[in-house]
Amino acid sequence: MTNRRAVIAGGGIGGLASALALAQSGWEVEVLEQAPELREVGAGIQVSPNGMKMLERLGVLPHLEHSLFEPEAIELRMGRTGRRVFRLPMKGYAQDRWGHRFIQIHRADLHDALAQALRAQPRAQLRTNAKITGYVRERGGASVYLERGERVFGDVVIGADGVRSVIRNQMCGTDRARFTGQVAWRTVVPVDALGDNAPPPYGVIWAGRGKHAVTTRVKGGSHVNFVGIVEQDSWTEEGWSIPGSIEEALADFGDWQPCLRAVLEASQGLFRWALYGRPPLATWCDGPVTLLGDAAHPMLPSMAQGAVMALEDAVVLAQMLERHADKVAALQAYEAARKPRTTRVQQRSAMNARMFHRPNAAAQLATYGPMALAGHLSASVIHRQQDWIYGFDAGS
Repeated sequence: MTNRRAVIAGGGIGGLASALALAQSGWEVEVLEQAPELREVGAGIQVSPNGMKMLERLGVLPHLEHSLFEPEAIELRMGRTGRRVFRLPMKGYAQDRWGHRFIQIHRADLHDALAQALRAQPRAQLRTNAKITGYVRERGGASVYLERGERVFGDVVIGADGVRSVIRNQMCGTDRARFTGQVAWRTVVPVDALGDNAPPPYGVIWAGRGKHAVTTRVKGGSHVNFVGIVEQDSWTEEGWSIPGSIEEALADFGDWQPCLRAVLEASQGLFRWALYGRPPLATWCDGPVTLLGDAAHPMLPSMAQGAVMALEDAVVLAQMLERHADKVAALQAYEAARKPRTTRVQQRSAMNARMFHRPNAAAQLATYGPMALAGHLSASVIHRQQDWIYGFDAGS
């Protein structure tokens, strides 16, 4: 196929990764981002070995080495007492067991690395201030409409425009997101601001009654990333960057471990967002138009797989477009390859969110007791439960 052209709605992690994968396969790619500048907001994320394999395949890792942090271990601890339930080795172990490293990184640094790699591709174009209002199927492909009236044609159109996807809403109808009853806090604080009260330099899940928190290291280890998820009866806004106060955050986590309180007190910017669940879509495709990442399968953060699933999507989509001469058949093959896995991850993420919030001592003992025993006997017992996700290579 010659003169292959892809139009990608959305310049987030999934959009940039799919653009990079397609450009490397010889496609002409145009990324349309509605924001006035190409940038990512948010907090730290964890990239497990299955995601690292995709970043290596895309040639992104050289742009990341200065900003990533590779933790020695992942731990589950009780939020109030600090008691450790289990400790899973990661540094070195992940490479040996699953074929790549397990890292922590700020979302913006991963986004910047993808953008740098994409800008080196002569076939790729990035446009900002390009708000899409819809699409139309045409002979030979599809076009998207921009708010200012412009029409942009592609042999394929990829909706990587996030949880509020315009492309998905047109394709599948406006969805009714379900509030999960959980609200998340996030902040990033320099380690130097915490003194002796810095959380351990691992990935730590702090569990408790009706809430849990996660602390990781980002910016090459120089900053602590905090995410805290709290059960709450009601919420009115599905925003990502709603400001919150230190006093409000301390009302939720101030009686937990001193290192968590120190992070919140040192914060120069606390944000909240509500967690909304969406059921798996009936379809991701409408002829030459398809969905990718959060637009196709938004998921809760309790498995740290949202960005990683988008990276896997990007590589598989490019592969299917190479394998199938008919682009519609290629997009259908992509959906068939990806949907069972992403649905399973969505379901497991929802289950994990409940697991970390056991409501009383008896429930905590029933859940965490076997985990502690398994971790004491052999970490591989717990690691084995992650083999299906971390050991997977979407590009193979």
